[in-house]
Amino acid sequence: MEVTTEARTPPGATARLVLAHGAGAGIDHPFMQGLCDALARHGVATTAFAFPYMEAGRRRIDARPVLYAAWAAAIARARRGRLPWFAGGKSMGGRVLAEALADGHCPAHPRGVLFFGYPLHPAGRPDTARARPLARVPVPMWFGQGTRDRLADLDLVRGVVAGLRPRATLYVVEGADHGFRVRKRDGRTFEAVLDAMAGAAAAWIRSHLRGDEP
Repeated sequence: MEVTTEARTPPGATARLVLAHGAGAGIDHPFMQGLCDALARHGVATTAFAFPYMEAGRRRIDARPVLYAAWAAAIARARRGRLPWFAGGKSMGGRVLAEALADGHCPAHPRGVLFFGYPLHPAGRPDTARARPLARVPVPMWFGQGTRDRLADLDLVRGVVAGLRPRATLYVVEGADHGFRVRKRDGRTFEAVLDAMAGAAAAWIRSHLRGDEP
């Protein structure tokens, strides 16, 4: 399988993040574009890729084997580069990555995994069943979660992350919803929220490169 990708490689980048989009918006969505731009400012290269259904303009999400194959293709491409690589996803993209890593559908393991708004449960139905694959993810994990995310009750997220320590780290975005939007009265722009989150993610990535050559 071939996947459509969009790469950014800032000068001096020391790592690359392979990044999947969420269920309802592709790599051209403001969140994906803004996050990749922010990561570049913090020295992290990115390769965002599109799942086949989104590339074809379909609303119906691909079956799991197709989604896993897309991740495998994106990872194979990243491995051809010179930079140490990590993997991550927005919402569904991250959930599918966790499943693929847990069940052996990836051709190689990244240095670590970053979840931007992990969709822990359906809106209004708090539960932790979707967290089960995380226990079998064989690499360190970073979670960026908003306090107003209707797909991830923060108390449940904290419990999940606590159960995964020391392999898991939680970064909380106060006032952010599932798309990391905040209210105007909070006094922060969407761009500022993404930049702060990207900075935290980049610092975590660097912490897992200590002792390695770029």
